[in-house]
Amino acid sequence: MSARRRRTALLATAVPLTACTALLAGCGAVPSTGDGDDDTVTVMTWAPEGTQATNMPGMPAMAQAYARWVNAEGGINGRRLRVLTCNDHNDTVRAARCGARAKKEGVVAVVGSYSQHGRSFMPALESAGIPYIGGYGVADQEFSSPFSYPVNGGLPALVAGNGRQLAAGDCSHVSLVRPDTTVGDQLPRLIDAGLAEGGAGPVTDVRAPEDATAYGRHARKALADANAYGGGTVGTAAQGAAANGPCVTAVLGGRTNIFFDSFRHLQKDSPPVRTASVLGSVRQSLVDQTGGAKSPLEGAFATGWYPADGDPRWKPMKHVIQEHAFGDNRVDSSDPGVQTTWIAYTVLKQVLESMDDGEDVTAKSVRGALDRGGPVDTGGLTPKLNWNYDNMLAARDFPRIVNTMVTYQRVRNGRLTKVHDGFVDVQKTLERGSPAS
Repeated sequence: MSARRRRTALLATAVPLTACTALLAGCGAVPSTGDGDDDTVTVMTWAPEGTQATNMPGMPAMAQAYARWVNAEGGINGRRLRVLTCNDHNDTVRAARCGARAKKEGVVAVVGSYSQHGRSFMPALESAGIPYIGGYGVADQEFSSPFSYPVNGGLPALVAGNGRQLAAGDCSHVSLVRPDTTVGDQLPRLIDAGLAEGGAGPVTDVRAPEDATAYGRHARKALADANAYGGGTVGTAAQGAAANGPCVTAVLGGRTNIFFDSFRHLQKDSPPVRTASVLGSVRQSLVDQTGGAKSPLEGAFATGWYPADGDPRWKPMKHVIQEHAFGDNRVDSSDPGVQTTWIAYTVLKQVLESMDDGEDVTAKSVRGALDRGGPVDTGGLTPKLNWNYDNMLAARDFPRIVNTMVTYQRVRNGRLTKVHDGFVDVQKTLERGSPAS
């Protein structure tokens, strides 16, 4: 190893959260490609914005803030990175266009992105050999394609972990309110797998549209089912009451707050029912916006991928947001999408720095470095990540998951706080929740 590479490796270990991106350009801009310019490496970050369903504008915005920051520091190994952004509009056709754009522009990776439409975008990436690093984890192809390098366990890990968390919280019965989509269809069996480990379940499945403007009917069904099957008595969630009471968990992305608002009004005339969700559907900014300690989310259980927003391991990311997002209110440090983008670019930076001096940075060489490289350190925000064959999950639906850790949090006094230190491993739960091969 050259002296330069030794210095780079030491820097990557000492400051693992240093991430990279590029000067931004819109989807219509024509950048220098990874193959055509030795001084510039082009990547892409995409996410839906301005839609009636789930919107994740903070992810490309975070990539843009990274771009300003890392290029101000001299780039990576002397190379500037350019970030293309694309809006998939939660639409299969637009998602395919984003994938085709990545291929046309010769990007070396798609990094820290969100799209539910893996069947639409992944073929273009696979045909061009472009790695997909750090997707949000809502498309099945993120956990099956050999070109995908997830940094978390996605929605499957969150929901399986949520089941385990609720079982440990002595929920006598759980009603799951989830999107009536193909993504949502896999959630009941995953939460059932988690509940079963604690001797609870099965869950009552309440399907709901992911783009509704009101959820009164679904809230009534969830509440009725919880009370009918749950039995027992329990105090209010805000009182921290415990055993043998029914629970309702909602996984509706950006519409979760609308559901819980409807649910809160119905609860006034009903026996108390505890609530729960997963991070992404619930975040600190949502608790703040809905009343803090008086929020309907007070007392709610929450399962996440990463440490709580107040954890000191997020300080480097928050510094970049403060210095380089320029007051952009799309960038919320408590947003798991923003956090995933930060971690994904951390991975990209370390992978680029691990490559031999003078090696061409192409989609093929980046993917080779990901496949052959050693564990990537994310500064404790995840376990060390390694996508070698031996680290793959023994589950037919999710073989590419290499990080099966989740965290348990709860809203207390208006703050999302950790329930205990460290991570909870849901590997066995995911394997049980995946259909047999």
